Amino acid sequence: MKHLHFVLFSLMYLTVCAQSALPGILSERDQAKVVDDILEDRLDNLLPQLMEREGIEMWIIISREYNEDPVMKTMLPSTWLSARRRTIMVFHNDPEEGIDKIAIARYSVGKLLKGQWDVDVYPDQWEALMNIIKEKNPKNIALNFSETFALADGLVKSEYDAFMHYLPEAYHSKVISAERLAIGWLETRSQKELAIYPMIARLGHLILREGLSERAIHPGITTTDDVVWWLRQRVSELGLKTWFHPSVSVQRADMGNNEFLRSFSKRPDQDVIQLGDLLHVDFGITYLRLNTDQQEHFYVLRPGETSAPQGLKDAFAHGNRVQDILTSHFVKGRSGNEILKATLDQAKAEGLNASIYTHPIGLHGHAAGPTIGLWDQQGGVKGRGDYPLFKNTAYSIELFAATKVPEWGGKVVRIMLEQDGVFTGDRFYYLDGRQKELWVIP
Repeated sequence: MKHLHFVLFSLMYLTVCAQSALPGILSERDQAKVVDDILEDRLDNLLPQLMEREGIEMWIIISREYNEDPVMKTMLPSTWLSARRRTIMVFHNDPEEGIDKIAIARYSVGKLLKGQWDVDVYPDQWEALMNIIKEKNPKNIALNFSETFALADGLVKSEYDAFMHYLPEAYHSKVISAERLAIGWLETRSQKELAIYPMIARLGHLILREGLSERAIHPGITTTDDVVWWLRQRVSELGLKTWFHPSVSVQRADMGNNEFLRSFSKRPDQDVIQLGDLLHVDFGITYLRLNTDQQEHFYVLRPGETSAPQGLKDAFAHGNRVQDILTSHFVKGRSGNEILKATLDQAKAEGLNASIYTHPIGLHGHAAGPTIGLWDQQGGVKGRGDYPLFKNTAYSIELFAATKVPEWGGKVVRIMLEQDGVFTGDRFYYLDGRQKELWVIP
């Protein structure tokens, strides 16, 4: 049986691999051009707006090679895969003269930050940095340290200590946290990014639905782990990346009501997919430095069936309704915790059993911005949940709705959905639509 399983799965895998690659994926060289064009636009146009919004005149980011600040990683050009030696970036925003982008390093950072370390004048890198600070004499100096957001806490202690040691005493009182600026930089999507993001979401959906189909699944033989690795292999073949290991889980009529918890920590690797199963997939890709995070459901048809049982369809509709409730409460300036409470209150009033655990997405998978619930913190998330919604920010609308299914003997089925979308400041929209009904296999 194990040999048969291996042979059949291998044949299915080779058949799929023989298919042509999905359209729209650029070569490495062309991807680099797009990445650098977007980065230049963000530094020239978005960054000054954010610095002015947060009242920050000088922002300094310091990292050493292979221990990069998460923010610095997003500011490196396509040909820089890491910082070099110690890389120091200085951004000085003058409302009248515009923004200066300076690298206190042995090299210019691509074409984006001009190197301004003359080792003949200032043999010590820290002294070169202090000269720039004295020359600009900013009203404040923002550094990346934060107790609340890990992504805004990239300045390591040794570099902070060295910076403060060399910084003249008169400037110490000007040092502030760059938390909100760092989060703003990471969470805000430029118009160029918003133009390409729907295509990236589309690629994720196409790969996901290809893997959860009869092209890759043979009921009674294929396991959930087979599908997981099919997705990983497919992403690699296409020249893409995934920012987390996918998961595929099963709910079925003869499982207990608590079996859905296996989709988190207790899911067996070798769960053989059967006829009549409800499959759930969690999958995301990285392309052009932007990420997706998508969860969808698939029903494996039994002989004679042309669609899923009505009870499963109704359960799925409840999931869509919770999505609608959540996004209807997206209002500029409202905090993640306020949105969470309003959503759960309305869902309860409508008789829906819901849980919300939505997160920002963009340059990271679990990205910077307001947290709107965690699966184990439905009463609000201190700190990250208090951060407000800003315009042109992206979110993975992640949640579940639990519903009893009559055809399955009243078993509680949890519809776990996740789709990526953008809040413009006035409205919310999904990047590539959303699943509105159960997909069926075949």
